[in-house]
Amino acid sequence: MLLQSHTILLVQPGQRPETRTYSDYESVNDCMEGVCKIYEEHLKRRNPNTPTITYDISQLFDFIDQLADLSCLVYQKSTNTYAPYNKDWIKEKIYVLLRQAAGQGD
Repeated sequence: MLLQSHTILLVQPGQRPETRTYSDYESVNDCMEGVCKIYEEHLKRRNPNTPTITYDISQLFDFIDQLADLSCLVYQKSTNTYAPYNKDWIKEKIYVLLRQAAGQGD
């Protein structure tokens, strides 16, 4: 199942290649939560005196669009390879994840 696949997140916030970093996660959902955490850390740096950070999904997507590069590699067990996915795929997965999280709060 794709959602439980090892996932590598590649992030390049700025234009310079040396700003590139990567993180790895046990699943696609963990990786999407990782993207949200990157944005939350970004907000905390910009608003150091705000105790609670809140945002909506459109702000998160704007942040993703402003990154020079954001992609992930998801392990495909059937072929024993990693498949690349782009920003649009990541945004779609985050949307599903946050919808599920919102639904659990009812």
